[in-house]
Amino acid sequence: MAIDTTDTLPDALDTPRLSTRDKLVLFVLCAAQFMVALDFSVLNVALPVLGTDLGMSRSALQWAVTAFALPSGGFLLLFGRVGDLFGRRRLFLAGLALFGAASVLATLAWDPASFLAGRALQGLGAAAIVPTGMSLLTTTFPEGPARDRALGISGTLLSLGFTVGMVAGGTLTDTFGWRSTMGLLSLFALIVLPLAPGLLPESRTPDRPRLDVPGAVTVTGALLALIYALSTAADHGFGRADVVITLIAGLLLLAAFVKVESRTAQPLVSLPMLRRRTVAWGNLGGLVTFSMMSTVVFVLTLYLQEVLHLSAFETGLVFGVQGVLSAVAGVYAPRVIGRYGPRRTLVGSLVGQGALIAALLGLGTGHWSVWLATAAVSLASMCHLGAIISYGITVTSGVPDEEQGLATGLVTSTQQVGITVGIPLLGVLATTSPDLLTGVHTVLALDAVLVLAAAVLVAVGLRVRSGAVETQPLGAR
Repeated sequence: MAIDTTDTLPDALDTPRLSTRDKLVLFVLCAAQFMVALDFSVLNVALPVLGTDLGMSRSALQWAVTAFALPSGGFLLLFGRVGDLFGRRRLFLAGLALFGAASVLATLAWDPASFLAGRALQGLGAAAIVPTGMSLLTTTFPEGPARDRALGISGTLLSLGFTVGMVAGGTLTDTFGWRSTMGLLSLFALIVLPLAPGLLPESRTPDRPRLDVPGAVTVTGALLALIYALSTAADHGFGRADVVITLIAGLLLLAAFVKVESRTAQPLVSLPMLRRRTVAWGNLGGLVTFSMMSTVVFVLTLYLQEVLHLSAFETGLVFGVQGVLSAVAGVYAPRVIGRYGPRRTLVGSLVGQGALIAALLGLGTGHWSVWLATAAVSLASMCHLGAIISYGITVTSGVPDEEQGLATGLVTSTQQVGITVGIPLLGVLATTSPDLLTGVHTVLALDAVLVLAAAVLVAVGLRVRSGAVETQPLGAR
């Protein structure tokens, strides 16, 4: 609901003060999220060295990424609901313990099988940590400025973790070897796990409805199949038989899931929740901002090293600037959201991200392009950070505590799927183009168009109007 801003701005701009305990709770939850985000990127630079050390072929190296992505994305919704029913704190701690133990296994791996087993168990631990951690955050901090600030810090560290992983991965590998990248994750788990039990409150739904087993089987199977298909297509294209078969199977299972949920008295995902404007359009904005930004980072990495011939270290510095400005955006994003509301911030952030990606079309072969790439991708990442925080607030606001696991499960599933689908769908146009610079320009143009189109759709879907500030609870339809 749009109303005049005069009477509401002072309250909206109040800066919430967190108690010492609240800060410690936030530290534990955000450190766990940062650890998982770090895992997405810290190993990438180390893959060639890892392959030589463990005797893995180049084609087999994709499984170092896929083995983590499959369980981490496939089990998110299921674990989000299990946490709702049986205790979010309990599942969060179990996920931390599993992630830490799996990181030790990956660090000490003696052959490809032991390493991939460690990666798969890391992914399973992450699938428990991410939705329950988000649920604990949204149920610990009440809706309003305090939650907005907490989500802002969490979103900043999520983005920063991905960027830090890219920079730290190369440094650690060159200095201490590839095993140090997995050892770093073990260290994070060792720090967070002892603190969590005494700080985090238990949180679950008041009653215990039955777990929707058919829904859990179909949606988990669908996510596993789709993530496998898209991850494999990123390296081998969509022409392989296993990619086509798993893609079709994933879509069929997804359709079966929708049918099951429409007939189940106690569904895994409430279809009325999915029909809420804030949930549907907020998640669309989240999906687009994650998938398109991950694609930009991917093609710029290729461009900087293969067109401009920058070293891995110099490329890391470019993304280091991006990470610093993302952290700055995380500090100010809650204030912007407090002033303009999460819906308008989401739309504005998508517009900014799309426009700055379009500016990257000016990239050429001269070294001045390094400065354009650094400035544009860093500013685009600031807008991206604003979109991450505002879409998380949009989706989870107005949702009852007993359904926060479902809402945050959708938020985190969107993150995982977004990170997974962008590179296969668009990045392949750059890697298969006869001229890499032309391919990069093609990807960036499509990327910008999709982000700007999403901004228009989200604005219409959320009924965002210019010159108005939101104060009605976001759960209202």
